[in-house]
Amino acid sequence: MVAVTVTFCRGGTVHLAARFEHGSISCRFPEFPPIAIRSRGNSRNFIAKFLALWRKDYSRMKNFGIREAITSLGLKRNNSGVSTGKHWLRPKGVRIESHSPVDGKLIGAVQSTDERSYHQVVGRSADAFRLWRQWPAPKRGDVVRQIAEALRRYKEPLAKLVSYEMGKSNTEGLGEVQEMIDICDFAVGLSRQLHGLTMHSERPHHRMYEQWHPLGVVGIITAFNFPVAVWSWNAMIAWVCGNTCVWKPSEKTPLCSIACQNIIAEVFEKNGVPEGVSCIVNGDYTTGQLLAGDGNIALVSATGSVRMGRAVGKAVAERLGKSLLELGGNNAIIITENANLDIAIRGALFGAVGTAGQRCTTTRRLIVQSEVYDEVKARLINAYGHLSIGNPLDPSNHVGPLIDRQAVRAYQDALRKVKAQGGSLLVGGGVLEGKGFESGCYVRPAIAEVPPTLEIVQQETFAPILYLISYDTLEEAIGIQNGVRQGLSSAIMTTSLREMETFLSHEGSDCGIANVNIGTSGAEIGGAFGGEKETGGGRESGSDAWKNYMRRQTNTINYGESLPLAQGIKFSI
Repeated sequence: MVAVTVTFCRGGTVHLAARFEHGSISCRFPEFPPIAIRSRGNSRNFIAKFLALWRKDYSRMKNFGIREAITSLGLKRNNSGVSTGKHWLRPKGVRIESHSPVDGKLIGAVQSTDERSYHQVVGRSADAFRLWRQWPAPKRGDVVRQIAEALRRYKEPLAKLVSYEMGKSNTEGLGEVQEMIDICDFAVGLSRQLHGLTMHSERPHHRMYEQWHPLGVVGIITAFNFPVAVWSWNAMIAWVCGNTCVWKPSEKTPLCSIACQNIIAEVFEKNGVPEGVSCIVNGDYTTGQLLAGDGNIALVSATGSVRMGRAVGKAVAERLGKSLLELGGNNAIIITENANLDIAIRGALFGAVGTAGQRCTTTRRLIVQSEVYDEVKARLINAYGHLSIGNPLDPSNHVGPLIDRQAVRAYQDALRKVKAQGGSLLVGGGVLEGKGFESGCYVRPAIAEVPPTLEIVQQETFAPILYLISYDTLEEAIGIQNGVRQGLSSAIMTTSLREMETFLSHEGSDCGIANVNIGTSGAEIGGAFGGEKETGGGRESGSDAWKNYMRRQTNTINYGESLPLAQGIKFSI
């Protein structure tokens, strides 16, 4: 008996392992279940069957299973972009094509919302609210628990879609879906803890307390960089609070919303959830304008640029509505002379290049104490030289593409401004071309040595550009960090207790998030997420952010036999 093992390798990774023995072939792929064929007859037929199997499954493996993922998520070549749950409308808005920044190929198309279909959706959602609010909160929580289970089943294909449509690495795509699961788990517990307070009354035989009621229809506007997680932060909390949701996704990642709606619809149908509790309205900025100006929308939660937030905030304020804004960040890490530099470099590196610099919490400024500045600079330049850039579905790559060529142009413009305004490029960046980079969206992460006052440093550029800044005293470093218009995330790297506590005190970071010995990105769902100044002041996700999705009501009960007035007022007839 003869046994032969055949392997096909690329970059040191076994992509195909085949074993010939006893007239059979078995093949193993890292991302797929084992497969096998058996053959009778001569070896030529045997080898022919093997080659046919190899061509089929290596082709499948070469695209990292994205086609299979798309199919399993129920996506089609052409999709309606408007839904009230199980029902999909036939809107007459413009056709949005979703091209992957990974390879430039068309993934699919979405028919976007028109004004008539928008109002149909909001009307259905308002009707559903009147039914959904009557469900006990723990029962609503149990539905969300089942959503978490469904997301666990669909985690891998949904993560692949996120990576392919948005461009982040597959490990980050998996992390994003895990965030969805985590916020579901959080919301399930929250559904039994939507508590108010009981207060003592100044009047005898009176009791005071407060309670929280659902708002109504919640509008959710999300950005492309977290195409599914940020929606889930809002929707899962809003649902257990008794609200219904109308989601306007980014027009750059519309297919992710349709995949999520398909997953949710399965769970809702099984539980008899009213049609209209989960709605999507794909479209451009005009759909966002409809949401912001609609008095039927009790709360608009909007994530995106400062420019978008100003427009949404103004429109909602004009109708005296409620808004929750999570906008831009110009985040900094301070590295002191007392830092563990191994931790600091790793935190700064992922913070700067993760998601190709397209997180709102991306590290954009590195403020380094002068005594360790040269060492930090040298180690960073060396680390950047080892970054692998390419297809984000390939686990051997660290950095994927920017979302589109418009983002690439903004990246190039920022690098030009750095040099024009007096900065210098330590790692020059540039756009990548050639095989594997056909989409035109791949760029090299850059490092610029700059004074903190440069105009370009004061702005948020959604790209992997890290500004390196030197300081002498901690007071100076905190002043540099706080000296921008945004106030989302911040961090300090130090082993000094005094420096840590100063940074976290009222005279320290002015950001909504302030970390010690971790980077600026990668927030956990248990804490409230958001920031100050031009970041918008909103808070999503954990802690008591749920209060944004409910209205507070103060109640006073008189269980006595007289009617005393507050503040000792006397009134008699």
